Amino acid sequence: MKHLLTLDYWFNLQPKLLIAPTQKIFIGGIILLAILAVIIILIKKRGGIYRGILNSLYLFCLTNTLLGLILFFFNYEKIPFFSARFWLGIWIITMLVWSIFIFKKLKNIPLRKKQLEKDQEFKKYLP
Repeated sequence: MKHLLTLDYWFNLQPKLLIAPTQKIFIGGIILLAILAVIIILIKKRGGIYRGILNSLYLFCLTNTLLGLILFFFNYEKIPFFSARFWLGIWIITMLVWSIFIFKKLKNIPLRKKQLEKDQEFKKYLP
């Protein structure tokens, strides 16, 4: 745990393999993202006001599943540069930033609902 905060751990271009518990957590996260992508694609077919958010979540899950599999493959095959730990750090940081943008979209849903209700009310009186 103490070498998580060292530069040699993060920027070593020939790192050791992930230990077994970490590897299981990593694979579990990738499987969870894949399952979420499948669930979201099934829900997305219904449509509605949440379709844009569901599309963003689907792309998030699918992209990060593929990137996670690629990173896992590089780590498993011990490919020197691409199995470096900083790629995992960059991947996690981009996931966090991407999820912040998705949650900002989610916050705008009530405003879109009100606007849709106003538009329906207005169209009711048009010929």
